[in-house]
Amino acid sequence: MDFLARREYGRGELVKKLADKGFDRDIAEQCVATLAAEGLQSDARFAESFVQSRINQGKGPVRIRLDLGQRGIGDAAIEISLEDSGADWYALARETRIKKFGAARPGEFKEKARQMRFLQYRGFEQDHIQAAVGADGE
Repeated sequence: MDFLARREYGRGELVKKLADKGFDRDIAEQCVATLAAEGLQSDARFAESFVQSRINQGKGPVRIRLDLGQRGIGDAAIEISLEDSGADWYALARETRIKKFGAARPGEFKEKARQMRFLQYRGFEQDHIQAAVGADGE
């Protein structure tokens, strides 16, 4: 309960945290299952807050999917939380690029490639990156 009072946790993440603190893994899984049944722990709620937090950091959908998957969240919950976020990935990629590199579009190929790599690392899809950097139609 102390962990959940601070922030949301995914089921797998919470079990791992309890096991790392010295609790028996089977007992930790039973306790987390009880918390989930009572509505105190929810993977969907965790995914929703995680997606919003990553969007605020300027991360794209590819990176968010990967991070949630590593935290043991199922594909269905990930897709629902991404869809429910209502994020405009094109606008977010553009804003992230402008925040890092300024408003001017890159002129040289080397600079354009650098900005595209940055956005790819941030987890944006290729069409989001091309729209943000201006690579489409140039």
